[in-house]
Amino acid sequence: MRLGMIVFVGLLAGAGAAHADSRLFCSADDAQARFTLESGFASDAGHRLNHFRGALIVKDPAQAPTFAKRVFESQHLSNHWSRDGELLLEVFDDGGDDTEGATLDLVVVAGVRGKPAANFRGTYSLTIEGGSKPYAAEGKVSCGSK
Repeated sequence: MRLGMIVFVGLLAGAGAAHADSRLFCSADDAQARFTLESGFASDAGHRLNHFRGALIVKDPAQAPTFAKRVFESQHLSNHWSRDGELLLEVFDDGGDDTEGATLDLVVVAGVRGKPAANFRGTYSLTIEGGSKPYAAEGKVSCGSK
C-alpha cells in the first residue's frame, strides 16, 4: 500500500510539472518596442506547438505607419524551440499589402538549457527590412511558464 501511494504521488507530481511547462509567455517593454508572446507546447514527446499568439508595438515613429501595432497568430511563428529550460521563438511577418513589401522578424532567445525555471530572462532582436527605412533593435525579455 505504501509503495502504491508513493508511485501515485510521483505520477501526480510528474503530471503537474508537464502541464505547468506547456504554456510559455514572454514580454518586453523598452524604448524600442513593447510586445507579448504566448505559446503552448504539448507536454508529450516532441513538444509540438499547440497554439501561438502575440502583439507588438514598434515605438520608432519612422516605423509607425507600417508596423506601429501588429497582432501575431500561429502562422507567424516561423521557428520555435522549447526544451529543458531553453526557449527560442522566431516570429516572421511578411506584412502583406499593408506594409508595402516590408517584413518584420522578431527573435526571442531565453532561459538556460538544463536549468528549467518558472520565470526566466533572455534577449530579443527585432529587424524590419524592405521598407523605406530599415530598422533594428535589441533588448531584454522576461519569460515564464503557466
